[in-house]
Amino acid sequence: MLSGMTGFARVTGEAEWGSWAWEAKSVNGRGLDVRVNYPPGFDALDRAIKTVAPKYFSRGSLQVSLRIEMSAAGDTATINEPLLNTLVLAAEKRLGMELSGEAIASLMNVKGVVEVGASNLRDLGSDESLIAMLAKAGEAALQALQAERRREGAVLFDLLEGLVGGMEELREEAGRLADTQPGLLKERLTKQLSELDTDGRVDKERMAAEIALSAAKADVREELDRLSAHFVSAHELLAGGSPVGRKIDFLAQELNREANTLCSKSISLDLTNAGLGLKGLIDQFKEQAANVE
Repeated sequence: MLSGMTGFARVTGEAEWGSWAWEAKSVNGRGLDVRVNYPPGFDALDRAIKTVAPKYFSRGSLQVSLRIEMSAAGDTATINEPLLNTLVLAAEKRLGMELSGEAIASLMNVKGVVEVGASNLRDLGSDESLIAMLAKAGEAALQALQAERRREGAVLFDLLEGLVGGMEELREEAGRLADTQPGLLKERLTKQLSELDTDGRVDKERMAAEIALSAAKADVREELDRLSAHFVSAHELLAGGSPVGRKIDFLAQELNREANTLCSKSISLDLTNAGLGLKGLIDQFKEQAANVE
């Protein structure tokens, strides 16, 4: 199944001590980059999530976050005494005098001095069974994110297949127009010769050889054959599912190369327009391929 690289998932739960919520979101990325945010004391979850993420994803920038809300009954406030003492000493040294009780109280408003629920969070973080439960829930969030990315992939599949179908139609049109190239070339060169060689001095055999050489240079059958082969590869890659984004991106570059050559060899406005239309669809194909895992 084809997968995209953007999505969002949320998994929540409750316990006697409070509630928790895992949120996982993903955006496009050249490789797999996983960043985990978690409360103090839950460092083990960083390793757990980063270890399991490659099971579900090969590309994308993932942001995985855990939020824990302590229940009101278990919510306590503690004072970070080392930090408070450091602040008091620094202030007294700067002022050259001992701080009053009111001044010390004002330092309590400094971020980190008073920690609400901090002790309980640290206790929770040391509970191995709780860490195992949260790690499993985090994996469930990754699975839900994978499902969202696959939903995006289904939309991308239809879109990319439609673009390939449009390119195939333009290739068929270009093939019909290419059959007229030799005749148009002969007509153009003959007309130019009649305007320049009014005395009929140019050897007819030499003229025929020049026309044949120009026709060979304007032959686009090889480009058309390669385009057809690339379209077959595109269908196979899309049907094969992710991870395939890099291969599709490379294929788009090859398609664009053939379309450029087709336009450069064209001697008719209609064939040039078909080539330009093909290039437009290839650009859209390449743009959407950037969203594929």
